[in-house]
Amino acid sequence: MVGALGGIVVAFGLVTIPLPGPGWLTVIAGLFLLATEFAWAERLLDFTRRHVRAWTEWLGRQRAWVRVAVALATAAFVYGVLVVVLHLMGVPDWVPGWVPLWR
Repeated sequence: MVGALGGIVVAFGLVTIPLPGPGWLTVIAGLFLLATEFAWAERLLDFTRRHVRAWTEWLGRQRAWVRVAVALATAAFVYGVLVVVLHLMGVPDWVPGWVPLWR
């Protein structure tokens, strides 16, 4: 039961990674669930923790302009994914007309 729930959470997280929101956080939460039952999931979670910690420490040692550049690149990527998703799926009807998106 825990394995199935963890698998569903990881799958949902993987699908939502390119969208704005907590995609990676959802994947990691699913790995936490799977790690309670499976050794491979615990090893993958440890691998993920090490690499996230290393990335965070590396970014923290960089100059301010590097951190700003990474933040801007991340924001540009998320914006680009959002534009592509809205272009492919269409703008929802609940979005107000004054929002600068094509209809």
